[in-house]
Amino acid sequence: MALLSQLPLLLFTLLNSFLYQWVRERFRVAFSLVGILLLFSLTAALVQVPMEPDAFFSVTMATIWFINMFGAVLQGSLFGVVGLFPPRYSTLFMSGQGLAGIFAAVAMLCSILTKPDQSSAALGYFITPCVATLGTLMCYLLLPHLEFARFYLNRSQETSQELLSSTDKSVVNINEKELEAERTYVSEPEERSSVLAVFKKIWLMALCVTCVFAVTLSVFPVITVRVRTVFRDNSAWDKVFTCVCCFIVFNVMDLVGRSAPSLLQWPSKQSRLFPAAVLLRLVFIPLLMLCNIQNSNVTVFSHDICFVIIMALFSFSNGYLASLCMAYAPQLVRSKDCETAGSLMTFFLVLGLAVGASFSFLLGKLV
Repeated sequence: MALLSQLPLLLFTLLNSFLYQWVRERFRVAFSLVGILLLFSLTAALVQVPMEPDAFFSVTMATIWFINMFGAVLQGSLFGVVGLFPPRYSTLFMSGQGLAGIFAAVAMLCSILTKPDQSSAALGYFITPCVATLGTLMCYLLLPHLEFARFYLNRSQETSQELLSSTDKSVVNINEKELEAERTYVSEPEERSSVLAVFKKIWLMALCVTCVFAVTLSVFPVITVRVRTVFRDNSAWDKVFTCVCCFIVFNVMDLVGRSAPSLLQWPSKQSRLFPAAVLLRLVFIPLLMLCNIQNSNVTVFSHDICFVIIMALFSFSNGYLASLCMAYAPQLVRSKDCETAGSLMTFFLVLGLAVGASFSFLLGKLV
C-alpha cells in the first residue's frame, strides 16, 4: 500500500508540473475528481460483492494506484490555482487538508466506539469520500462564477484596472499592497518562465517542504502507532488510546499549525531562522522513538502525557512550517509564474512524503 500510493503520487505530481502547459487546469481538476469519484464508487460497490481474496487484493491495489494518480494531478493543479490568489489563501487551502485528517480520525473513533460489523463499517467509509468528492466537484464548478475568483483567475486576459472598474470592491476586498502587485503584474512580459527558472527562485522553500514532510512521514504513523498507554488495566482507554493520542491529537494540532500563518508568519521568507526551524524538527524522530513503544529496549518518556505533548509539538510544527513554505513560494516569483511555483511545490511536498515513507521502513526495524 505504501509503494502503490507514494509512487504514483510522486510520478504524476512531477508530470503535472509540466502538464499544465498543454492541458487546461479546469479539465485536469474536473477529470481527476470524476476519476476519484468513480474509483471510490467501485470500491464501495465491491464491499457487497463476494470475491476471491487474490482477485480482491489485485483490484484493491490497482484502485490505490489510480486514486493516487488522479489525486496527484488534482492536488498539483489545485496548488497551482491557489498560487494565483493572495498568499493567505495558500494557508486556508492547507488548513482544509488538515481538516480532512480530523474528519478521518473522528470517523475511526466512531467506528471503534460503535462496533459495527465489518461490512457496514467498510461501506460507510467508502461512501463518505464519494459524497465528499461529489460536493468538491460541484464547488469547483461554481468557483468561476464568483466575482472574487474571476478577478484572480482571469487577470491574464484583462488588466486589473478594467476588472476593478467592473467588480464590486467590497467583494474583491484587496488592499493597497495587492493593488500595487496587480500594477506590477500588468507591466510584466507575457511569457511564462521555464520550470527550471522558477525552481531557481523557490528551491529553498521546495527543499524545506520536502524536509518537513520527510521527517513527519518517517515516524508518523509507523512509530507513533506502536506507542502504548501506561494504563493498560483500563481496557476502554487502551482501546481508543492510539486513535485519540496519535491520530486525533496529530490532526487537530496539525490543523491549528496550518491555520496559524493566517495570523502570524514568522520567521520571514528571507530569514535564516526559517530553514533552521525546519531542520530542528529532526529532533522529533528520537523523541518519539523514546516513548513507551511496545517491546522497545529503551523508554525515556513512558507516561501518556509526555507522548501527547511531543505529538502536539510535532504536529503543530508540521502544519505551521508546511503552510509557510506553500505560502512563501508563490511570493518569490512573478504573478504569471505562480501556477508553476504551486505545481513545483506540490511535487516537492509529495517527494517529502515518499522519502519519509521510505525511511519509515528503516526506523520501524530499529524500535
